[in-house]
Amino acid sequence: LMDADASRAGFKEGEQVTVKDMLYGLILPSGADAADGIAECISGSEDEFVKLMNKKCEELGLHDTHFANTSGLHSEQNYSTAADMAVIMRDAMQNETCREVLSTYKYTTAHTEQNPEGIELESTMFSRMYGTEVEGVSIFAGKTGYTVEAGNCLVSCAEKDGKEYIAV
Repeated sequence: LMDADASRAGFKEGEQVTVKDMLYGLILPSGADAADGIAECISGSEDEFVKLMNKKCEELGLHDTHFANTSGLHSEQNYSTAADMAVIMRDAMQNETCREVLSTYKYTTAHTEQNPEGIELESTMFSRMYGTEVEGVSIFAGKTGYTVEAGNCLVSCAEKDGKEYIAV
């Protein structure tokens, strides 16, 4: 199921989890277990979900992005550009649920038999910064990424003087 290097949210096999909880598990700690669960729930398999991801890229007019997996782990067939990532983030921020999840610092999943206390998830981005470090600017949403090949990556949304900006 999962690469040994993949980050996990902490969902257990057989656990019944809402898609909303999986979204938080996907975004906040970059949980590959959540990515697998979402793909399975929506499309039946990772391969089928990746097809939807690439179809969405076509719809957004992206020519320099192609996905090979749902986790973002390294693959020669998994590539993008900073400009394309900005377009993806702009599109995600138009969705109320995505905007909420990408703006969350901490979230606790529902209590289940496998995780009786729920799972406390924390945003990798907000655990490293407050978003108010630059005077007059508020970084209010974002997503980190890391692979050995790409290094540390970040796409974030900020507000300054009533205007929103995306930085990659």
